[in-house]
Amino acid sequence: MTAGFLKHWAPEFKIYSAGTKPESKVNPYAIKVMEEEGIDISVGYPKSADLFIDKEFDYVITVCDGAKEVCPVFIGKVKHRLHIGFEDPADAKGTPIEILPIYRKVRDQIKEQFGKFLQENKSSEAQSG
Repeated sequence: MTAGFLKHWAPEFKIYSAGTKPESKVNPYAIKVMEEEGIDISVGYPKSADLFIDKEFDYVITVCDGAKEVCPVFIGKVKHRLHIGFEDPADAKGTPIEILPIYRKVRDQIKEQFGKFLQENKSSEAQSG
């Protein structure tokens, strides 16, 4: 969901998304709640963070609460490493009526936190550039 927002808000940036234990396909609940925001993430596919450990990045940001502890060490050049954590909605159990509100809550938290992050970093980039 984070990559979906960032790609939507800042298409000029190269945004990559990967996980420590990627599933075989994008979670249908994540697709549904992002569609509610007008963002289609259904065309993506989960990737392992291991694919990117030797790449160069301005930012490597972990988002799931457990990912910070198990995230691989990126050996490429990384300017900034951050953790902006959220509960993993994929851990939610129950019926769709019980699960969807959890995905919406996390989506809204991601939207708020990364909206601030992007605004702050675009502002500082404009000041230094």
